[in-house]
Amino acid sequence: MSDKPTNEDFLQQADPMRRELLAHCYRMTGSVHDAEDLVQETYLKAWRAYDGFEGRSSLRTWMYRIATTTCLTALESRGRRPLPSGLGAPSSEATAPLAQDNEVPWLEPAPDALTGVAGDDPATIVTARESIRLALVAALQHLPPRQRAVLILRDVLRWKAAEVAEAVGLSTAAVNSILQRARAQLSERSPSLDDPVEPLTDEQQALLDRYVAAFENYDVDDLVHLFTEDAIWEMPPFTGWYQGPESIVELSRTQCPAERAGDLKLVPVAANGQPSFAVYLREDDGYRQFAIMVLTLSGGAIRHVGMFFEEGLFETFGLPTTLTPQASAAK
Repeated sequence: MSDKPTNEDFLQQADPMRRELLAHCYRMTGSVHDAEDLVQETYLKAWRAYDGFEGRSSLRTWMYRIATTTCLTALESRGRRPLPSGLGAPSSEATAPLAQDNEVPWLEPAPDALTGVAGDDPATIVTARESIRLALVAALQHLPPRQRAVLILRDVLRWKAAEVAEAVGLSTAAVNSILQRARAQLSERSPSLDDPVEPLTDEQQALLDRYVAAFENYDVDDLVHLFTEDAIWEMPPFTGWYQGPESIVELSRTQCPAERAGDLKLVPVAANGQPSFAVYLREDDGYRQFAIMVLTLSGGAIRHVGMFFEEGLFETFGLPTTLTPQASAAK
């Protein structure tokens, strides 16, 4: 009887890795849709090559190597995925006309259910939540792809330098040099990978409840008290970004299509391991999809809001594109 591995062995052992590999590809690309395609390509490559897998490393390590090289190849022909604040322009005036750019490949939020944040293992959940934060993924997009890969493999997955060198086709010395540069660049843009992501406190939950009430009741004036002084609001595909509570409140007052209490409904969702909401806008016969909103908290205030208007995101999150009045009232 042959001891040679079979494709059935591969499916049984590799399938449970799918969510963590998708999280890896999402960190690399900043796109859930791209990550899903690249994971599919990774599994196809691994399936075809499995007969030659000799077991010199674990199957997990082997799969990550294939996923990493697959991402690096794809990124050779793709631009980075920024947020508006990463384009290099200064913050915008809240009352200025909104400019929209659908040609930019914008950063996308990621549902927790697809990236392992919503799993059953508490240790895995904490690690995934820390490494999938919106600010971190946005900062990673500013690194060249190979730097990005080295930093993720070393500081997120905790691989040894020699393992990373083999995965990305470099010497160990080159990996260490690249890692030093990547860490320096990342520290200028993002919280540290070692910063813990703590569960919401009672104070923060009360803050979120107040935030939802302010939007749903059209109490725009109350919003000014909920943000940090340096808070940022951005909403791709619109290219502007807005800083400070007064600017954010003025933007909400003058640019939001909501005009009265009840025009917006905020439904809690799980994205990037952070407080998040699906936002619906009133129509004559109910509510239609409007945006996915991801919040970053700092202590007892909101530090960052990303509003994502991409049409396909509600489908990605498994959400209905419309709400009936009965459904929204039962929320």
